[in-house]
Amino acid sequence: MTPETVMDLAHRMLLVTVMISAPLLLIALVAGLLIGMFQAATQINESTLSFIPKLLLLVLTLFASGPWILRVLIDFTHDLYTSIPSVVG
Repeated sequence: MTPETVMDLAHRMLLVTVMISAPLLLIALVAGLLIGMFQAATQINESTLSFIPKLLLLVLTLFASGPWILRVLIDFTHDLYTSIPSVVG
């Protein structure tokens, strides 16, 4: 296994990680920003007001993007398994 192979594998792994986490992180960021602005405008400092909507939005996003996330993971794993002979030998 050459250093180039290791770096290519690490690059692909990080790219898949970013692709998988991006939808959830973006929704959490936007929801947190909107809820924070609402709390600042109304001066309501209730922690559940921040937690519950973000949780619901993340669950909805996971349901919507779950099949795509699964497909990305399956494709990466399939590519990883098919490249084992070239990496080892």
